Amino acid sequence: MHDSTLAIGGDLVVHRLGFGAMHLTGPGVWGPPADREAAVKVARRAVELGVDFIDTADSYGPGANEELLADALHPYPEKLVIGTKVGQSRPSAREWRPLGRPEYIRQQAELSLRRLRLDRIDLYQLHRIDPAVPAEEQFGALEQLQREGKIRHIGLSEVTVEQIELARRQIEVVSVQNLYNLADRRHEAVLDYCEREGIAFIPWVPIASGSLVGPSGVIAEVAGELGATPAQVCLAWLLHRSPVMIPIPGTSSADHLAENVASAGLELSQEQCRRLSGAGPEIG
Repeated sequence: MHDSTLAIGGDLVVHRLGFGAMHLTGPGVWGPPADREAAVKVARRAVELGVDFIDTADSYGPGANEELLADALHPYPEKLVIGTKVGQSRPSAREWRPLGRPEYIRQQAELSLRRLRLDRIDLYQLHRIDPAVPAEEQFGALEQLQREGKIRHIGLSEVTVEQIELARRQIEVVSVQNLYNLADRRHEAVLDYCEREGIAFIPWVPIASGSLVGPSGVIAEVAGELGATPAQVCLAWLLHRSPVMIPIPGTSSADHLAENVASAGLELSQEQCRRLSGAGPEIG
């Protein structure tokens, strides 16, 4: 049995299965949703199902994703935590470029506050560390926003242990959002570090793909034993893997949303966890 909640930063208590809002805008996470009414309904349904942590970013849309969440959910339920990200620019639909100049981070924070209709962002994560800008300047911009009360907590995304330690010499880091799932565990060392340090680990692309989820794969085997779907098994394994894990599966389908949320109640035996953990990751 795993703990069902986690206190991000010690004071943002959320259920350990969140919702990634990226796919509510598209196609290709660019522009407004094809069916805005349906997207609004999915966002509202997530909250109805008990989700109290939603992940977005200024680059999803760009901007349209944050606006959609505000249209769907504002005024927000008291305990709903919306985390957003900064530091990725979108010159075009197919391009994602790190952009961490301090003035850009400040500008984007103000825009995110406006779009989300918030006075303070509970969790503000640096989407990527921009290699063209000194890391200390990027952390300093976040630190200044925090001092001014515009953001509550700071997180990082797609970082190494060394980068987390560098940041922690300057700011308090309460979350790390890295790619991680059953088939891709390249950030195992980062997860272990976060667990030791009490830092929330938010895996993006939490549902594995490839041969591990094929009809002859171990995920399908365990799913058959439990009467569950392979996606549910992937999410349940993450929740069992570490007490600091907060998966954020995203979908634009209300049915898939309900399926994903139900995975929080799926219990894996120790033997099933061992089999899943022992399956060879297909990194790359």
